Amino acid sequence: MPLFTALTLFLACDQGFVDPSREYGPPVPDAPAKVSRVHVPTSLGAVDTPRRDIHGAPIGVSCATCHAGPGEDAIVVGDNGNPEQMHGTIELLHGGLACDACHEPTDRRLLHLADGAKLEMAEAMQLCAQCHGPQARDYQKGAHGGMTGYWDLRQGERVRNHCVECHAPHSPKPPQVQPAPRAVDRVVFPASETH
Repeated sequence: MPLFTALTLFLACDQGFVDPSREYGPPVPDAPAKVSRVHVPTSLGAVDTPRRDIHGAPIGVSCATCHAGPGEDAIVVGDNGNPEQMHGTIELLHGGLACDACHEPTDRRLLHLADGAKLEMAEAMQLCAQCHGPQARDYQKGAHGGMTGYWDLRQGERVRNHCVECHAPHSPKPPQVQPAPRAVDRVVFPASETH
């Protein structure tokens, strides 16, 4: 009997759909793939100050404002030479690491990998990936990090999120949030007359 059922299903499936509007469309022709790029946030390479903009968001100042590169003079503005006043907004809760673990000691506008290779701030994802391998692997496969645009790059561009869009680099653990109430199945639990 199971053989007869399987044969009947096979022959029925070979006949196509009863409703012609449900037939499969023609295959999508191979189109040139659009670009997949990573959005680099403007907050990268900046530190929040205690000052707020008109929307209540902290005003950021580029690290290069005070930290000069090799052979350049540093400009110290408004802190009277006191780095604690400027860096007081940074709470470093990143696995017990110190600033020099990620930032280049001789040029604070740069980052460095464990092997000493220097990176621009825009390349910070390489720095994150050297310690956060499972997350970097999941990011590469599209399971971590989020995106906007299209999964199928033949349809359009995909823009991926940068690590610092969700994780503050100095304190990357996301804050705890109150979960949304669970969904109620209105078939199983119909709305009451008083609701």
